[in-house]
Parts: sequence; structure tokens; C-alpha cells
Amino acid sequence: MPHEETLKQLEERRAFALAMGGEKRLERHRSNGNLDARARLAHLFDDGAMVESGMHARSARAEVRDKSPADGKVAGFGKVDGRWVAAMSNDFTVMGASSALINGKKMRHLKHVANTQGMPLIWMGESTGARMPDRMGASGRAILGSDPAEYRRLRETPWVAVQLGDSYGSLTWYGCMSDFVVMKKGAAMAVASPRVTSLAINQPIDKEDLGGWRMHTRVSGLVDYATDTDEEAIDLVKKFLSYLPSHSGEAPPVLEIPEGSGADMESILDIVPEERQKVYDVRKVIAAIADKDSLFELKPNYGKTATTAFTRIAGRSVGVIANNPMFKGGAIDPDGCNKVTSFMVLCDSFNIPIVMLVDVPGFLIGVDGERIGAPGRIMNWMNALQLVTVPKISIILRKSYGQAYLNMGGGQNSDEVALWPSADLGFMDPRVGVNVVYGITREDDPEEFERRVAELDRDSEPWELAELYEAQEVIDPRETRQYLIDMLEIYRGRMSGGLSQHLLSSWPTSYV
Repeated sequence: MPHEETLKQLEERRAFALAMGGEKRLERHRSNGNLDARARLAHLFDDGAMVESGMHARSARAEVRDKSPADGKVAGFGKVDGRWVAAMSNDFTVMGASSALINGKKMRHLKHVANTQGMPLIWMGESTGARMPDRMGASGRAILGSDPAEYRRLRETPWVAVQLGDSYGSLTWYGCMSDFVVMKKGAAMAVASPRVTSLAINQPIDKEDLGGWRMHTRVSGLVDYATDTDEEAIDLVKKFLSYLPSHSGEAPPVLEIPEGSGADMESILDIVPEERQKVYDVRKVIAAIADKDSLFELKPNYGKTATTAFTRIAGRSVGVIANNPMFKGGAIDPDGCNKVTSFMVLCDSFNIPIVMLVDVPGFLIGVDGERIGAPGRIMNWMNALQLVTVPKISIILRKSYGQAYLNMGGGQNSDEVALWPSADLGFMDPRVGVNVVYGITREDDPEEFERRVAELDRDSEPWELAELYEAQEVIDPRETRQYLIDMLEIYRGRMSGGLSQHLLSSWPTSYV
């Protein structure tokens, strides 16, 4: 047959690419509890089916061309829950999945297709960073300057990063630019490897301290979740994407309402104590209001005084921002500011309405917060909040004090404000206020102290705010789910179809 020879060459070259770094390296990789690069994509895509891009790519350097199948990065397109996504899986068995000239072209092409064709983009795996000697000298500088828009994000589509091993260089950069980041325990994400960092600072550094999962999920806030296995990490990616549209020009998917949704509304009065000093876990309130089993919290171990979560109400995606009295009484700290601002940007960029559940005594004050720019973070929040153009609905459960009243949607910063009868609208806790204003404590004069407390507390009841029409409704807490269903439907009107103006599309993904 006339094509026999060329078809044979095709099969041989395909086999070369599919062999990756060879069975010995693959076995070593798998023995450490890892899926290989192609198995990771197979777990991500429906039925493991992928349309590959760049299978025959190899290093531009002749001396390693026969050692660089797919140039260390496997890229392609597949479906997740029936929707197309683009994904790149780093192949650590090929030159440490290091970044170089040819695989850089694959990365740029994948981004271009995802952004122009409207599909989420997923970065996955591990990497040793830049490939030497490709990046050395003037020619290496030319590679770095080949795409002046490489690090520009306008959030046309969702980005996700899955750090499954030591990730340095480009995989770190794209992790910091992503909307959702998952890390496997034992992995690391940093500017450079511990060895390079140790040489630079002339002291030993532990990988975990440098950029491990505990640091990034609890301190830096750059990682949303840490998992034990590759499969768990990839499953979280699928769950995250289920709440989002494929691109910014469409609404999120609508699901069937699970049976039993709303059944817990009668018990909501048992979850939230009426007394402002008593604590509770606001996540139980969210779960009661939302569709059954739809709560998906983001960054659960970072900035815990604020809870940010995706959920569904009547089958539609909603972003919830809630104060959590379980942690520091719900007083918002600088990390909580970062977390909420980032979440608002995410929701607004992908047309997800925002519900705020308010029970906030104010911002956590102190020297440490001031030193890391707490006022600037509070104002970043306000700036972002006032640029949000998806529907914003605020429900004040109990306390809403001081500037935090505005940050949590009060003072015309929400489209609709509803109050529970337990709402408390003061500048600060009246017992603290008496000390500040009059300089007395209960120990000084119990009778005078209580009289002054009642005086400061007089105008803080929900009826006062409702009478001024600073809130549109006072509702029975048990009516909260139905109130939100109605309001979200009203604000999903025909004029905008629920789509944002995307004024926050270029807001930085990492914190400032």
C-alpha cells in the first residue's frame, strides 16, 4: 500500500509520545502514589476521552530531541460533565516537566483556544521550573519575552491549577493566576526549589515551610484545598467547575432541585442563638437555606472569620459570603478581607449572584493588622464590592456594626437588604460603646452602666432601619430560603439575563 510506510511512522511516533519518560521512570513515579500525566487527564475527562494537541512536539535542542516526548507537557481538550475544557498535564518523567521553548508554545496555544472558544483551562501536575540550558543567556531571555500578554488575565474563562508534586516556575505562576487551586499533600508551590532558595539565602530551608500545603491553605491563602491523592484533587476540580459557566458570556448551569431541599428551614431558629454574645457555625445556616448537599466552601482553612462558599438555591449557583462567629466572634481579619474580595471577583466574573449573611461585630483591630495594611484591605473589599454588578442580596441575621456594615452590603451596597427580627444595627456592641463614650464599666456603677447601654441600644433594632427604608424587608428567619428564591428570580430579569458587566475581570488573582 502506498501509505504503508508513512502510516507506520505515524504509529511509531505516537508510541514514542505515549511511552512518556519510559517504563522505569513511570514506575518510579507511580510507586510514589502518583498518577502519570496521561492518567491524570483520563481521570479528569468524561470516559477518559481526549483530543490531544501537540503529541509530536519535542525539544528544540537537537541533543535531547529523542528524550523529550510531547516536550514534557501533555495538552488537549476533553469534556467534563458534558462540557469542553482545555487542560495541560505536566509529565514529570520527561525532563522534570521543565518549561522550554516548544512546550511554551503549547501553553500559549492552549490558553488562546480556551479564551477564544470559551472553555475552562486546567493546569495540572508538577514541574522543576525552567529548563536549563534553554533559559540561559540572551537566547533564553528572548524565549521569556515572546508573549507580552502571557500573564494578562481578563477572566474570559475559569482557570484551575492542580499542584500534584513539587511545582516551581510557570506552574507556580499559573497557580497564582488561577481561580481555584488544589494541592496534594507533600507537594510544594514556590518561586524556586528549596535547593535554589537555600543557595540564595545561604541557609537550609524545608520544602514544607517554603511552599507546602499547610502554609498555602492556612497562611498565604493561595491554595483552596489539600488532598491525599491525585484522584481526590481532580474530583474537587470537577465539583468546582460544576458551579461555573464555561465562559464569562453565559450563565452558570442549572441543576435539578434535590429532594428534601429546604426541609431544615424550620430548625434554623435552633441554629442561630438570638443572644448576640453566643456563637454558632454559620455553615449550618447556609446548608439549611441552600439546596440539599450543595454547599461547597472555598478556602475553608484561611481567613476563617469569613466563610465563602458556592451553593445552589432552586438549582442555580449562588456565591455566599457569611461572617462566622465560631472564629474570633466573626470579627473580620485581614486574611478574611483578602478571601472575601477574591471571592467577589470570582462570582462577578462568572455571573454568579452574591448572598451576604451578616453577623459581624466589626473588623479585628490591633497592631499586627495595621502593620500588614488592614485599612487598605478593607478598602480593597469596598472597591471590589462597588464594582460588582451581579445581584447582591444581604440578610442581616444579628450584629452589623461600624464600617463592616457597609462591607457586608449595608448602606445601599446591596440590591436588596432583609433583616431578621434579631438584627442589631449599632456602631459597636453597646456594652463596649458605654465604656468608650462615657468611660464607665459595669463594675463602676451597674445601674448607670445598664441605663447607658439601653440608651445606646435604643435605635439599633431592625424596625428602625426598615422604617427608614434602608432595608426593604424584615423576614421570619424560616422564610429566608423562599425570600432568596424570589429575589434571585426577580434580579435574573430579562434586561441582563443575570450577566455581569465584568468590571472586575482584570482584578489581580493574588492578594495585595
